[in-house]
Amino acid sequence: MADTVTDLLRLPEGPVDLTSLDPHGKPGFRGKKAAGKKALAALGPRLADLQERLYAESRGGQDRAARSLLLVLQGMDTAGKGGTIRHCIGLVDPQGVAIAAFKAPTEEEKRHDFLWRVERRAPGAGMIGIFDRSHYEDVLIARVHGLAPDVEIERRYDAINAFERRLVESGTTVVKCMLHLSRDEQRDRLLTRLDDETKHWKYTPADVDERHRWAEYRAAYEVALERCNTPDAPFFVVPADRKWYRNWAVTALLVEHLERLDLQWPPADFDVAAERQRVAAS
Repeated sequence: MADTVTDLLRLPEGPVDLTSLDPHGKPGFRGKKAAGKKALAALGPRLADLQERLYAESRGGQDRAARSLLLVLQGMDTAGKGGTIRHCIGLVDPQGVAIAAFKAPTEEEKRHDFLWRVERRAPGAGMIGIFDRSHYEDVLIARVHGLAPDVEIERRYDAINAFERRLVESGTTVVKCMLHLSRDEQRDRLLTRLDDETKHWKYTPADVDERHRWAEYRAAYEVALERCNTPDAPFFVVPADRKWYRNWAVTALLVEHLERLDLQWPPADFDVAAERQRVAAS
């Protein structure tokens, strides 16, 4: 049996060396861009069906299930978190999706533990939740820029693992994707934004300053990936240099994880025949 995308992209346990992982690769896909786009479109109906089953399951009958799915997207600037959401999550009914983007914390959020604002945005029963950036910012940017003491950063890895374990134990499937982008591809994408006036709004001069810290970010990612790649919530490293592959791979991961839940349509909690007669007579 061929390996699934889940098998191919799952990060092995142990020390992580991102330089050994090809950001331009396409594990599990032999075709080129045109075929990749067709394959993504072909996954759409299946993903939409699974998402609707998940949503319906939590709302059917008295013994409602509490299952949900959380997609965590993490990556360097221009890795394509927003594009992934548009192309993958755009395939499903938006009423069953909740998106949260964690930027710099507000003053209120700073008065609480770093996970306070994150736990409040965890997906409810039947929902697909998406974190566009996530709680991992607090061990990535915080580590690179020295925004927290080393002892606090160390505490956060364990706190993240405990938080994700609680999610899984409460019925949430956690799919964590590190969008693995090369430094050269990031440069090209930043230049593209500068060359197109319709994309100037996406460009931030500070992104160039962050590029000078590329090695520091890579090291911070490697530590976070190693420390938080758990059996409960493993990491998937998705090559992100090819946008079409990135979109297909993340969508395939969602389909495979939802299929594992064996989602069933909830049975009616009313007499179908009697209701049919009532409707016909109305």
